[in-house]
Amino acid sequence: MHLLPSAHVDTFARDHLPPATTWPELRFDLPELLCPDRLNCGAELLDATIARFGADGPDRPCLRLEDGGVWSYGELREQTDRIATVLTEELGVVPGNRVLLRGATTPWLVACWLAVMKVGAVAVTVLAAQRRTELATIIEIAQVGHALCDARVLDELVAVDAPGLRVTPYGGTGDDDLLARAAAASAAPFPAVDTSADDVALIAFTSGTTGRPKGCMHFHRDVLAIADTFSTHVLRPTPDDVFAGTPPLGFTFGLGGLVVFPLRVGASALLLEQPSPAALPAAIERHRVSVLFTAPTAYRVLLDQSGEADLSSLRRCVSAGENLPAATWEAFHARTGLPLINGIGATEMLHIFISAADADARPGSTGFPVPGFRARVVDPATGAEVPDGTPGLLAVQGPTGCRYLDDPRQAQYVQDGWNLTGDTYIRDTDGRFRYQARADDMIISAGYNIAGPEVEEALMRHPEVREAAVIGVPDESRGQVVKAFVVLTEGVPADEGTAKTLQDFVKATISAYKYPRQVEFRESLPRTPTGKLQRFRLRDPDL
Repeated sequence: MHLLPSAHVDTFARDHLPPATTWPELRFDLPELLCPDRLNCGAELLDATIARFGADGPDRPCLRLEDGGVWSYGELREQTDRIATVLTEELGVVPGNRVLLRGATTPWLVACWLAVMKVGAVAVTVLAAQRRTELATIIEIAQVGHALCDARVLDELVAVDAPGLRVTPYGGTGDDDLLARAAAASAAPFPAVDTSADDVALIAFTSGTTGRPKGCMHFHRDVLAIADTFSTHVLRPTPDDVFAGTPPLGFTFGLGGLVVFPLRVGASALLLEQPSPAALPAAIERHRVSVLFTAPTAYRVLLDQSGEADLSSLRRCVSAGENLPAATWEAFHARTGLPLINGIGATEMLHIFISAADADARPGSTGFPVPGFRARVVDPATGAEVPDGTPGLLAVQGPTGCRYLDDPRQAQYVQDGWNLTGDTYIRDTDGRFRYQARADDMIISAGYNIAGPEVEEALMRHPEVREAAVIGVPDESRGQVVKAFVVLTEGVPADEGTAKTLQDFVKATISAYKYPRQVEFRESLPRTPTGKLQRFRLRDPDL
């Protein structure tokens, strides 16, 4: 892979890309993916979008606040450029430096991210909820030298033992506060650094639930590619749309849905600082949200909490982060008349690469490869494509792909030029892809292969079940048996009678051998800040 001349002064990111021979095959099959050699995604998302709307561009609403306040595109550009000036002229940030970003989902975090893009640095956006040990690992792996942090969540970051890390708070009261500096900085437009299309723009870290977290490096062209594939061809937003969602910007699901996609088309985004699923109905009604991004579990909560809330403004609702149960799809469709847009994405791929919308959407199916991507199902042992209807590992190619930061696990994720996502899928004869399980979530019991999510879907169809998670647990005679963790609806007794009722229900819904032989009732299930189920904590409660 021949890389274009870099604008980076600090060459750490490019120097630590995996060897080109270990990259996946990259495909640029759509005309819009053929970008120029010199490209700065921050300038494209902000300056170029404003310019496309002519004289009205600066006044268009861009970022909406819960209290009704609105930042226009012009205001966001001014604040972004002021921060960029502070980064370069006062803090000494040079192109290629890694800049850690940490804070709640606010306009200031968006402005910081765009400023990092425009100065040609590399954004390492983390969760406000991450603790010092997690932060220390990320800072060490990415060799982060600068951090911009919401003053309200400084403690864990400043407690990290990271010699050479310069932490600058924003939103505080000190003289060194980034926003105070920005207010005093020049209001002149900041000329974006002339980065290469394949300069590293961001390093997104995986959750680290299976060991040391992996840094996924994505280029400036990749940031625009996710908008020009999934957003353009499946989501199909308009400039009048109002986006909202629960994923934070530390997850690429949130970065795409709340920043990249709306800005690419000149739309606006409602930023929720405390984006709990229960708060969504009121926010949707008040701000007339039309495009929603959240996890399957949040859609269940939204339905439970929506009551008489007016959800009529919704027109596009995206579900990703974990498998979308057919029962959730059907319940949401019955309540709103909208077919949920199911999707599978990965931090390694930056965003969604298989999905379906409108008439193509089906409950229980993920959908088709997003235009610009292709996918197949392969044999885990040989890598050969398996016949339709046969379970195997999902393999994907497209304009984005896995490039781990100096990590030998690159050879596991990329094989024969394909990204292996670690998901077990079936491709149906009509070309649709159907999720079975994470490869490590397949349960082998008495010689039968049982997909945990299938049992979860069956349980979720019972009216007394609010949430369900299924894992395999060791069993002397069967090797493994299916164990279900169930959160019941209010007032249902968590006793043996209810367990027996649920077991019989599963037997009557799917093949009887798949029923959960063990049932444990819980008040709640362990989840990530975006609502993604953490099965590993069910397997090992000490983690």
